[in-house]
Amino acid sequence: MVDNRYATALVIACVLSIIATVYLSVAIGTQHWYQYSSPTVRGEANISELRSLYEEFMDGEFDEKTYSDTLFRLNGTVGLWWRCVLVPANAQWYKEPDAKMVLECRSFTLLQQFTPKYKEPGNHNSGEDMVRTYLWRCQFLLPLVSLSLVTLAGLTGFCACLCRSLTPTLGIGVLHLLAALCTLATVCCYLAGMDLLHRVSMLPDKVDGSLGWSLYLALISSPLHMMAAALLVWAARSHSQNYYRMTAYRVA
Repeated sequence: MVDNRYATALVIACVLSIIATVYLSVAIGTQHWYQYSSPTVRGEANISELRSLYEEFMDGEFDEKTYSDTLFRLNGTVGLWWRCVLVPANAQWYKEPDAKMVLECRSFTLLQQFTPKYKEPGNHNSGEDMVRTYLWRCQFLLPLVSLSLVTLAGLTGFCACLCRSLTPTLGIGVLHLLAALCTLATVCCYLAGMDLLHRVSMLPDKVDGSLGWSLYLALISSPLHMMAAALLVWAARSHSQNYYRMTAYRVA
């Protein structure tokens, strides 16, 4: 028989875990982790340059400097798996005063995720930047680890419900805690990687960068998983202590 306090704690932990997992999943699948705000384009020469950057961004070979420069100049957004730019919907680039803008995106392939970063983006002779390389790899691997841990916790919890046992609850709580730490580490790696990128690739004049809502969703999911972990650990520990006291009382 489960005490109402433990049952309530388990239900709240389950709800928090579901919300956090949804937030993290949305964050991984969207591109609004970091966004750039570029000034309005003036002059035919600038328009031709931006058109060339856009075509290289969409159809050219993968190159960090090329896509970074395009993101800087075309109000780009970049996430864990996507990079996008904001361009006019029609072919007449910026010639209409109030042209309709659309978001054009390209995904990072698995091979591109493992591509080394260089000390000078675009210059393969400058040597590999190990810090940026491994920060980038961690920022897309860690959220997958986090989701895997939560999935394992969910399957364990489902089996525990079928067996009507609270024994695995402590382990489920630990899995949620590890998932929260992985998510938090993802955000830290991403922010550190963007900061290092901006140090080696200076932003153009009047271009501003800001954090996007996808990053905040990931950041929110971490404490939610931590709260779920705390409730699960509390329920497991309290139920275990209560069980041992009842057993000792019956023996006495």
